[in-house]
Amino acid sequence: MKLPAEWLMPDWDAPPTVNSFITTRHGGVSKGVYSSMNLGTRVEDDPEAVRCNRSIVNRHLPATPLWLQQVHGSRVVDSSEWQPGIEADAIVTRDCDRVCVIMMADCLPVLFCSNTSTVVAAAHAGWRGLAAGVLENTIVAMQAPPASMNAYLGPAIGASVFEVGDDVYERFCRQDETARASFVVHGPGKWLCDLYALARARLQRAGVARVWGGEYCTYSDTTRFFSHRRDRVSGRMAAFIWRSEAVT
Repeated sequence: MKLPAEWLMPDWDAPPTVNSFITTRHGGVSKGVYSSMNLGTRVEDDPEAVRCNRSIVNRHLPATPLWLQQVHGSRVVDSSEWQPGIEADAIVTRDCDRVCVIMMADCLPVLFCSNTSTVVAAAHAGWRGLAAGVLENTIVAMQAPPASMNAYLGPAIGASVFEVGDDVYERFCRQDETARASFVVHGPGKWLCDLYALARARLQRAGVARVWGGEYCTYSDTTRFFSHRRDRVSGRMAAFIWRSEAVT
């Protein structure tokens, strides 16, 4: 698959009929703070620019993506029940050429596939969705043995800059005492949170042992990534995954 050089191709042990990529902030037509590949329709960017950007992305896909209205929750939808405007934070498909997609600008995108390539999924795992169980719900919805799954952690805000309050720390630690290892004190009532470590731990507890990615920081890499925490007003990137009958 020939992609723009600035976009990311996940480096993971997925079957050859599983296809995926992640956009960065490069390769589109948006201007200003949305420069240039903003794919978000709810961030006050020029709608025509967003339509153009989505059209550019579609050239690298077998079909129009199944866009979700993400709400930082834990609902997972199957592609068979998808409809425009559906509220969910993860999507699963067993059909060929049905493109799962989630958007992000600091929250963690997680891509899934089975070793047999019979099912793929994409999940939007900000701290709220992660704490609410969006990853675990996605694994259940895939209806495949967790031991047969692969997961890829895409670009998210890094552990050295993701400051949260006591409420976030306590919520995760109430769920799992070992989550304390993913937080570092950063002042009174403040903590630095390792979103990648929390996700890895939850995936492994759910039985998914093969986990890749987790090396980026959207906040720190101003050239490559949008970051809502850094800029407050920003565009959105997206992670795509689909299965095909033949290697593309």
